[in-house]
Amino acid sequence: MKTLFVVFASMLLSAYTYATDLATLQTRWAEAQYSLSGEAQEQAFARLVQETETVGTQDLPMLTWKGIINSSYAGAKGGLGALKYAKEAKAAFEAVIARDPATLNGSALTSLGVLYYKVPGWPIAFGDDQKALALLKRGLAANPDGIDSNYFYAEYLLEQGDKAGARQYLTKARMAAPRPGRESADRGRQGEIASLLSKLDG
Repeated sequence: MKTLFVVFASMLLSAYTYATDLATLQTRWAEAQYSLSGEAQEQAFARLVQETETVGTQDLPMLTWKGIINSSYAGAKGGLGALKYAKEAKAAFEAVIARDPATLNGSALTSLGVLYYKVPGWPIAFGDDQKALALLKRGLAANPDGIDSNYFYAEYLLEQGDKAGARQYLTKARMAAPRPGRESADRGRQGEIASLLSKLDG
């Protein structure tokens, strides 16, 4: 009985630590994304990349976030040096999608779609607007009321010149329910939504 209690307690502690680690990672990403800029932001993402290097392929939520962090670092870094991290992100998202595309409400689908329309196309990189559209639609189907899935689909539509469609999905993103524990990320994303809407109104 004592042994079983120890094992059960250890399992609870591991689950708590995992949840805390994931939540901490998400919070630190939001701080880097929305509170920092320039070299400070790049350095913050670089540290997060290092911390997620050992994430295994079995932990799909953490693997999704490994991809998000590498993708964010690529965006902050820019230039040809960013392609390594874009490819790391792509590999992480693809691994998640292959095993369970519904992980974290389809975040890997949406994030990989974003990568496909953000990075350059061949021969420099793997950018592809059609693949981006297909993945963003899948991400939206997995999380139809989500703030990120709607925002990024709207951003894609705006880049394609579909202002009416962009407005529709930005409005839906603006009305998304708050995410417990993701308050700083929600504030930052709402700011981006407001910025895109102001461009449409300008």
